[in-house]
This record gives sequence, C-alpha cells and structure tokens, in this order.
Amino acid sequence: MKRSICILTVLAMSAACAQKADLEPLQGETLPVAPTGASAPPTAEELLQLDPQAAPERSVELRRRSEEREDDPFDLPPPE
Repeated sequence: MKRSICILTVLAMSAACAQKADLEPLQGETLPVAPTGASAPPTAEELLQLDPQAAPERSVELRRRSEEREDDPFDLPPPE
C-alpha cells in the first residue's frame, strides 16, 4: 500500500514538472499595458526575458595567478 502511494506521488510530481505550455495570465487578469510609444503590449515571453543589467556578461578575464595590485589613488586612510 505504501509503495503504491509513493509510486503515484512520484508519477504525479513528474507529470507536473513536464508541463510545457505557453504562459497565460490568470483568469480575470491581463498583461501589463503597452509602454509609451509601443504599438502593442509585451507578450509573456518578452516579459520573462532579462534585461542586460539583470544578467550582465562577464567583461573581464579571470586572474590566472596572483599579481601585485596597482596603487589605488582612492585608497585613503580614514579621517581622524
């Protein structure tokens, strides 16, 4: 009995994870209005895309070995 409940639970959980459907707003809700100057409101896919500031690309190469740091002109002692 316990085994069949476990199997049914696993099947139900795996079925829920495999759902591949387009995102739609909840019933009675709408997508946000179109931004100023846009001809149509953004789609759900467009709303899910991250802007470059949210996920920036790496622009510096990682250091391969330790190196001496250059003198930092802004590294000042604390005020007295």
